[in-house]
This record gives sequence, structure tokens and C-alpha cells, in this order.
Amino acid sequence: ITSLTAFAQSHDVSWKIVPNETVCMVTEAHFARPQIPVKVGDKTYYGCCENCKKTLTEDKSARTGTDPLTKKPVDKATATIAANSEGKVLY
Repeated sequence: ITSLTAFAQSHDVSWKIVPNETVCMVTEAHFARPQIPVKVGDKTYYGCCENCKKTLTEDKSARTGTDPLTKKPVDKATATIAANSEGKVLY
């Protein structure tokens, strides 16, 4: 949360923590409704359509995001996700 606050302040944008299930983890977009759950091993990812569901199942890189401050990889299934008013997301 501290890094999210620092990011928001440095970019003058309002970000809020959102439930993971409301994010398409392929298109990197936040939605008002829950997305399609995609089980991969013991983790659950979310996609907005059948194409995204297929991508999350088959492409390991689609399941990894990048922390905007540290530039380190994060697993989208376990990451805290924030969205802005335009629907863009950060992990």
C-alpha cells in the first residue's frame, strides 16, 4: 500500500484497491462485474472472454505482472491490484 500511495502521488492519479475477480488479467482492465475465473494449478486468474481464458491457461507470461515501482515480477493471482477511474490496473 505504501508503494501504491507513492505511485499515485508521483503520477497525480487516484488509484484504489479492487477485488482481483473484477480485473481481466490479460487486457489489464478493471470491470464493474466479476470476470471469468481461470484455475491454473492451485491459483485463480481472471479473464474477460474465452480468448483471455485460453491465454491465461496457455501463456505463463500472461499470469505475471510488473510492480510499477520496483519493476519486479508479481503473480497476478496473489497480487494486490489497484485501478484508476479509467479502468487501468497496477499489480
